[in-house]
Amino acid sequence: MQSINMRTSSAAAIGAAILITFGATTGCATKKYARGVVAPVESRVSATEKKTADHASAIGELENGLSRTDEKVQDADRKAVAAGTAAQQANDAAAKAAQSATEARQVAENGMTRIGEVVENFDNYKLVKTEAVLFPVNKATLTKEAKEQLDAAFQNVQSAKNYVLEIQGFTDKTGTKAHNLELSQRRADAVVRYLTIEHQVPLRKIHVLGIGADEPVADNKTRDGRKQNRRVEMKVFALDLGGPSKSGTQAANQTQQ
Repeated sequence: MQSINMRTSSAAAIGAAILITFGATTGCATKKYARGVVAPVESRVSATEKKTADHASAIGELENGLSRTDEKVQDADRKAVAAGTAAQQANDAAAKAAQSATEARQVAENGMTRIGEVVENFDNYKLVKTEAVLFPVNKATLTKEAKEQLDAAFQNVQSAKNYVLEIQGFTDKTGTKAHNLELSQRRADAVVRYLTIEHQVPLRKIHVLGIGADEPVADNKTRDGRKQNRRVEMKVFALDLGGPSKSGTQAANQTQQ
């Protein structure tokens, strides 16, 4: 009986040793398998994951680039639309300018025709009256006597329709030429202002000029002479209805032909 127990114990010990040996052998084989098979797979997985991350980054940069490109395209479209609008506005402005130029040219042509008629009629105007009003030294203000002169002189032509007035201002030799020109113009303007306000003379009937001291009517070396030179002359021209008219001139030319 004791012998049987000893054989049983020996068998158990041997089995345990075999199991331990097999377990150790199996553990070593598992580690070798992990190192030979699993590790390379893990390495490839890591490489794949890295490539995937790189691809994702590249795709992100590409998307950003496409977004910037789209913004540039939209900006170019906006600029193209603005340029088209500006071009249309420029064309419209050019068309309006051309129309204005045409209208201005027509007005100028009509004006030249009218001027030609007026100039031709000027040849039929004759001087009918001259009135000179005097001014104090270095003054351009009408005196009471000067206003009375103008009132009396204008009564004879106020009812007429076909008349024109020439208003010329003068000075004596005192002072510089520039000062005398300016003073003579102010004296002429004073007469024009009085006639237009007090006698309602249309400005289109008045021609005005400041001459200065260039056309004296008396000697500037004397006091009385200088007084006579400080003046404004109003010349009244009336249309001579008995003179040749435009239609009369044309008829005469046709008769000669």
